[in-house]
Amino acid sequence: MSHLNTSMLFRARRASVCVAAMALCSALWPVHASAQSSSNTYPAGPVTLLVPFTTGTGADLLARMLGPKLADKWKVSVVTENKAGASGAIGTGVAAKAAPNGLTVLITATAHGTFPALMPKLPFNPQQAFTPVILLGTSALGVATSGKSPLNTFKDLQESAKKQPGVLNYSSPGTGSPQHLAMELLAQETHIKLLHVPYKGTAGALTDLMGGHVEASIVALQTAAPHLQSGALRMLALMSAERSPAFPNVPTLKELGVANGVVDTWYGVLVPAGTPPEVVAKLNADFNSLLQLPDVKETMNKQGMVVVGGKPERMNDLVKNELSRWARVVEKAGIKPEN
Repeated sequence: MSHLNTSMLFRARRASVCVAAMALCSALWPVHASAQSSSNTYPAGPVTLLVPFTTGTGADLLARMLGPKLADKWKVSVVTENKAGASGAIGTGVAAKAAPNGLTVLITATAHGTFPALMPKLPFNPQQAFTPVILLGTSALGVATSGKSPLNTFKDLQESAKKQPGVLNYSSPGTGSPQHLAMELLAQETHIKLLHVPYKGTAGALTDLMGGHVEASIVALQTAAPHLQSGALRMLALMSAERSPAFPNVPTLKELGVANGVVDTWYGVLVPAGTPPEVVAKLNADFNSLLQLPDVKETMNKQGMVVVGGKPERMNDLVKNELSRWARVVEKAGIKPEN
């Protein structure tokens, strides 16, 4: 082969390599640009904070407190929308079907881990349908009786229930509610049998508890606080990992020997599965920053909530563990959904 032909062949190969390299760069550029763009421009439109519970609930209060602050930060409209029903399943199902663009954000709570145990034919998987964003906070649950009850300690309740299996009754806001399942877990862990009296909401369950019409109930500390202070309720034990600074004389179930008696009410943020990782990261960072604001901390503390925050993995682990735990409790107790 002549020197001229060799030189021409070399130049041709070099040109083809350059063309291939340029093609590769141009192919990769849109991906990089898209990722960078979605991170820099999010949110590009109005955001809906979807709450699958009624107004006035803990998740609703958090959404309405944080929504305006997110709107100021993002310079877009942020609206809280309530879609209650079926213990949160209806609104959660709506969020599961939403476009995975970060414009529909689910603000949910403990029921997200409990209602699937009683609804095996859900049209969505409560874990696989969502990507976790952040655990906003937790609040304590406790075992309470009427202030007039002769049961002064948790030991009194336990001993009385063992002497009269299935006679002592307890109220809850409804079959399958977190309070119902928490009491069933407690009964399983302490080997007692209680009679469940379901109500259509917290108000009725709490009113009859204070009136002494039922012997006990699981109540949220922030709900019980004013009634504990007035003497209408008596808290026998908390289901939290540590004692509450507001009620330091109330022991935890863990202290009393119930190792698996820690059950928190929790509030967290999820987005539809498939939401870009950079959008999830931005949501996580922005919610974390809001949780550090003094007025947010103060408001949550007044509601009996402990600020948590942190990485999405913490929320992911919580949801996974909750779904598994409550499925076991429901199966062992033989709980069936209400007709």
